[in-house]
Amino acid sequence: LREQASLEEAARISDKTERGRFVYHRLTSVASRSQVPLRTMLDAYGVEYRAYWVNNMIWARGGRELLFALAARPDVMHIYANTWQRADIPTITDSTDTTRAADDLTIEWNIALVNAPEVWALGYTGQGTVIGGQDTGYEWQHEALIGSYRGWDGANADHNYNWHDAIHEENPSSSTGNPCGYNAPEPCDDNNHGTHTMGIMAGQTETEGIGMAPGAKWIGCRNMEEGWGSPATYSECFEWFIAPYPIGGDPFTDGDPSKAPHVINNSWACTVSEGCVAPDILRSVVEAVRSAGIVTVQSAGNNGSSCGTVNTPAAIYDASFTVGATDVSDNIAFFSSRGPVTIDGSNRRKPDIVAPGQGVRSSIPGNSYVELSGTSMAAPHVAGLVALLISADPSLAGQIDELEEIITQTAIPRTSSQVCGDDQPDSVPNNVYGWGRIDALAAFLKARPPVELFWRFAPVVFSE
Repeated sequence: LREQASLEEAARISDKTERGRFVYHRLTSVASRSQVPLRTMLDAYGVEYRAYWVNNMIWARGGRELLFALAARPDVMHIYANTWQRADIPTITDSTDTTRAADDLTIEWNIALVNAPEVWALGYTGQGTVIGGQDTGYEWQHEALIGSYRGWDGANADHNYNWHDAIHEENPSSSTGNPCGYNAPEPCDDNNHGTHTMGIMAGQTETEGIGMAPGAKWIGCRNMEEGWGSPATYSECFEWFIAPYPIGGDPFTDGDPSKAPHVINNSWACTVSEGCVAPDILRSVVEAVRSAGIVTVQSAGNNGSSCGTVNTPAAIYDASFTVGATDVSDNIAFFSSRGPVTIDGSNRRKPDIVAPGQGVRSSIPGNSYVELSGTSMAAPHVAGLVALLISADPSLAGQIDELEEIITQTAIPRTSSQVCGDDQPDSVPNNVYGWGRIDALAAFLKARPPVELFWRFAPVVFSE
């Protein structure tokens, strides 16, 4: 719709929950008021539709007559074809291995490389934080994930406010039926991909050290039907994260911003040719999430290795914290997309940062584990790092600029002879590695300086 809410005032609110409430009430009030005439018309046509507030928009299913009627309305600014698109997600080609037999915790190479265990040793594992993920769904009862699922208290499950399914029907391009069904009442993964990404963020057992922030809690939203998503399904998940509502609840009235996550991982892409027909189609949605004080981590895409291959929403946006993928030697992965962003004419430098994404072992449904490669595997490292930093300093909650600055300014710089955009061979940041590969310990020490840590952990000595 032509009328859109202004969220500029949100930046002046320091408390994350209050900021979320402001964004929720401002967006829902504008959408509720301005959509009345259009919804009245859609009711008269008797067509199926769904109203959204994260962007003042309505999804509707109709034919030529409805299309022309909508185009003639002065309150309608754009009409997009909300076509399903096949997400760029890795295919499992490695044989699935089993739970480790050793009694000791085995930390995966990627988690050790970015120094997350050193942060755990100082007492911070992500406790007190909530990570959100929108993906193919999640097997919440996986041994590596059940302990950190916010909807599980150790004895009982409550999926209200902790899970949302944005898949309401079968995608005509996918196989018939879905193992999770539609409008699933509890977390379910119909593809493996989501369970793998969540494991990298928060997964751990007594023997499996696969996650960055095992002390964090997670909540989830399914945005793809067997790997197929659309602008509407991505938007619906973003909307739910700003103000989660119970299973079957009304997003306009039942949302609770106090239950919103601190960070959302987005290991998906929306292509121009298969759904995101305009580069800015999701921009205002992502900006609304950021205005609500939630860090939006986005995989850069697997379209490398040429320059200018960061070219899909939501990786292209300034409001997204975009992540490329590296290997065990800190070299850029051959598939990792490079900047600059040319699709929207901005020439914006991307990615912002890089993290391990090649040969990363994590959880998949069936209490199993497998290695996958992709920027989908890199982005969850950064989402987990955000949780570690907020657990170390809760005042960072909602402070997106500060969190991103801490992560970028403490990254291990990486340069490239591949000159993209206005880069030079020694440029940092650059359009291949961004500011460099994340370093959890360095970021933690910047958030909690050594002097502060000394006073926190130094022994107390009494003398006469």
